[in-house]
Amino acid sequence: MRPNELEPARRDPSRRAMLGAGIGAASWVVSAGAAQGKPRRSLQDAAEALPGASAQDTPIASARVRAFEQAAFGLFLHYGLYSELDAGEWAMNRQGIPRARYMELMASFHAREFSGDAIGHAAKRAGMRYATLTSRHHDGFSLYDTRGLSPLDITHTPAGRDLVQDFVVGCRRHGVTPMLYCTTLDWSDERFESDWDAYQEYLRASLRLLCTEYGPIGGFWFDGNWSKPKADWQLDALYGVIREHQPEALIINNTGLSDGGRVGHPEVDSVTFERGRAHALDRGGMAKYVAGEMCHTFNFHWGSAHKDFNSLSPAHVIEELCLARRAGANLLLNVGPTSTGRLPAYERAALERVGDWIALMGGDAGPLYRGVPVGITGEGRDFGLVVDGETLYLFVFDLTPTADTRHGVPARGPGSRSFAGVGGSWGEPRWLDNGEQLAMSRDGERLTIEATAYPYGTNTVVRVVRLATPA
Repeated sequence: MRPNELEPARRDPSRRAMLGAGIGAASWVVSAGAAQGKPRRSLQDAAEALPGASAQDTPIASARVRAFEQAAFGLFLHYGLYSELDAGEWAMNRQGIPRARYMELMASFHAREFSGDAIGHAAKRAGMRYATLTSRHHDGFSLYDTRGLSPLDITHTPAGRDLVQDFVVGCRRHGVTPMLYCTTLDWSDERFESDWDAYQEYLRASLRLLCTEYGPIGGFWFDGNWSKPKADWQLDALYGVIREHQPEALIINNTGLSDGGRVGHPEVDSVTFERGRAHALDRGGMAKYVAGEMCHTFNFHWGSAHKDFNSLSPAHVIEELCLARRAGANLLLNVGPTSTGRLPAYERAALERVGDWIALMGGDAGPLYRGVPVGITGEGRDFGLVVDGETLYLFVFDLTPTADTRHGVPARGPGSRSFAGVGGSWGEPRWLDNGEQLAMSRDGERLTIEATAYPYGTNTVVRVVRLATPA
């Protein structure tokens, strides 16, 4: 990931403005509800509602991509030597620390509190279905045994154990699909500047280890090609390693801050929206169906940074997740473990509150996992999703007990909420959280509900209306 200082000037840095089947049965976990009952509608079924797409020219999602879309919410983990400095994952580069001095951190890197089991449990508790760990970041240090490919790995530290192995085992124990982040940029390997072909072979050899030594991996998340946009990254050969050894794994290559939504290579299975607003993809005419994923971090750094107090609230995360799902994209939310490898207390507590909200909205069987964007838009950020073709969910943002007149706050009190593009016949609307029935009127494909205020002691940040088709 690139530090915020390198963001395009056009990007608003304010916190509010930043509001984005694997290998066999063991790789991707799909909810029990998804595997039972009536066939579920997918993004493919909603193709005609998306701009420029039609059922005739929109490709059908593969099983692995479909399962990834239904995973919806994932945990990103940036952990490495930089965690010892507690000043962000780009500390080596941004502080100009010489490589030899930086690598002295290996002598104190014990990672005694790093636990794949704890990570899997926290992700599951938060309602996340997959987790992505930095196997190696841009500093060149690997969290796994490179089997002699590099001296800069976990086996040459006091930790003395393969953290990637610990991670994948712990995630699987809790039904969370493990994925691995792989840097393509390396500040420590001289071949990156002096012998490009040899460096590419090193990347492929490293990837071959990750593909063959850790069992089924849900996907590989590449990052760094943006550092040399005109270089030949030999992607056919790199991705060929995955297709040979882990043919059903997702291939994702982060296009960076300013190029969100670009596919980049035919083997890519999901586009990225790094800390940007995910938008519905126009898949019309695409050679294959790709998913979308917006990655975001809890503050302005990806690795731990103890002087960064600008952290997301649970409410902000809930909004991010809903807005990503509005576009049919996943949210991959980052946490930077502490120097000892422990998940920090604030982020862990915030994720638990998000998990409570997801459970309130139906958990695995709820619209966040099963809902399909169908082009239903409301006032402000409001939108609609359809599940199974027979249940409509309307997401209402910024609802307050009374009108909020503070400058710049988009909150609205109770009253009418209108949604455009609502075809078909729908039954009575009820709040999903308490079952209260709401008044509703129709004018063609414009549906209006009368949103009531939250009950005293309640504010779910985003409130959801459920409408079932008539019997």
